[in-house]
Amino acid sequence: MTTIDQTPFASLDADGRLLSPVHKGPIGPGQFGFRGEIALKFAEKFADEARPPEVKLDQVMMTAAAGASSIAFLAGFAVSLEHLRLLCEVLGDKLSPTGKYFFFAGNLDISKKYQIAYGGATFWVLPLDEATVYNELLEEFRVEKSDLKKLDTAGKLSTIAAKAAEFTEKWPQITFEEGLAVMGPIRIKENRPV
Repeated sequence: MTTIDQTPFASLDADGRLLSPVHKGPIGPGQFGFRGEIALKFAEKFADEARPPEVKLDQVMMTAAAGASSIAFLAGFAVSLEHLRLLCEVLGDKLSPTGKYFFFAGNLDISKKYQIAYGGATFWVLPLDEATVYNELLEEFRVEKSDLKKLDTAGKLSTIAAKAAEFTEKWPQITFEEGLAVMGPIRIKENRPV
């Protein structure tokens, strides 16, 4: 059975960056998956006080093969496109030119989608307003929810990762700097608990 120690997620786990796991385990023979959050920037620690991260990637789905040095599939949501830089700093050489990476940003024009090469990888970058990363990916990959109904979390993650591997759509290519120039302000959700 594949364990996290055999994957590129091991150091992220050891650093305490893999938070709120909905799933953290095998998703098939020789495959490991994670669903949860990734801490991108830790809050300053005072004494023994555990504080939530200052910046995180939410609604994360990612997979890797046992023995692989890079992440095969990653999707997640950040409030700002600017956090793509932090993600690439945190993941470093765990990103690969052949990986399928989907970065949802809360401050992009709802009608725009881009491809951005950054950190040695290419990201499909798209807005996320009301929906979830999971539902948006099902739509992008043309997967019917009813097809996944009988699967557990591992099965769903495995299916989405397999569909991501087949994804080859071309979107307008822009640089990270061009993306920063067109992004809007970070939207604060109304009635958010403080």
